[in-house]
Amino acid sequence: MTRVSAARTVSDSKRAFHAAFPHVISPLFRRMVDELLVELHLLSRQKGFQPDPLFAVGLVQIFDGFSRGYKPDRHLIPLFEALCSSSGFDAQHLRQLRDSTITAMGPHSVEEVKQWIENQGEGAPPLLAEALSNVKREDFHYSRLMAVGLLTLLEKARGSESMDPQDLRKSAHEIGESMGLLRDRLDKDLGIYATNLEKMAQAVELMEETVAAERRRRERQQLSASPEGVPSAG
Repeated sequence: MTRVSAARTVSDSKRAFHAAFPHVISPLFRRMVDELLVELHLLSRQKGFQPDPLFAVGLVQIFDGFSRGYKPDRHLIPLFEALCSSSGFDAQHLRQLRDSTITAMGPHSVEEVKQWIENQGEGAPPLLAEALSNVKREDFHYSRLMAVGLLTLLEKARGSESMDPQDLRKSAHEIGESMGLLRDRLDKDLGIYATNLEKMAQAVELMEETVAAERRRRERQQLSASPEGVPSAG
């Protein structure tokens, strides 16, 4: 990560973003882009913030989740790169860090994560141990992206597919609190994330249905306007 100058403003980061991504963004996705752009800018200026594995997992999860249905999909990679680079983050590194962390989580269960915390990170894979130790730093700076990253990792844990979503979220609260994160803040951030993700999925579904209906309407109009579609005079 390249630390953004303290003199750099949100407007500066927005100009850098638009220079790197000179494309029109659909209103449906503009709010997600604006919120991430501002959030990454503010995080880049926090001395106690480190782009650790939890942050990487959470950032990619939020971007991928809230950009589902974005068109054209070939713009997704440059969009993510522009969001990151405008605030001094390396998009490729964060993607790789996210992938490596999820891979490291795969063979382990939620119960093992609890044991790692009880044992001060002992026995945890290096990337997951790094995430646990980062929270213990005196200058640690919390981000909602870390809360989403924690929940996402637990969702990737061995055996989590058989867990009730509410139980999994409860485990995220308990584990986060054991790590030293504020339970109320975790509860609020994860609740907002789940609600907004559901609303976004519904909005994308409605948009796709509207586009499909409009396409069918145009096809009917074209058919009725064609010679084959005109009834014979007899």
